[in-house]
Amino acid sequence: MPFGIKNAPSHFQKMMDRISQEEILEGWMVVYIDYIIIYSETWEDQVQYIDRVLSKCTPINMKIPLTKCSFGQQELLALGHKVLGLSIAINQNIVAAVLQKPVPKNIK
Repeated sequence: MPFGIKNAPSHFQKMMDRISQEEILEGWMVVYIDYIIIYSETWEDQVQYIDRVLSKCTPINMKIPLTKCSFGQQELLALGHKVLGLSIAINQNIVAAVLQKPVPKNIK
């Protein structure tokens, strides 16, 4: 897909949804553009799920840079939110950054 096409993110999301439809429906994976979140109750399930996802990536030549991956995390910061178990909260670092911004002095 060429760079600069305004519909590229939506096309990529549709492709990711199509590739991972089974895993999403089974309820242990969430995909948002290039965020792939795999969650499980046990480490054994986690390893099995990761293996399934990676085995789907290989035939379609999808590269996953290990430097951008985190495995076995109990807590996750993603898309401006902090995910811990079944709870989701706003990332407090983002809230603090917004609160430190000066209050606008005009309507422009």
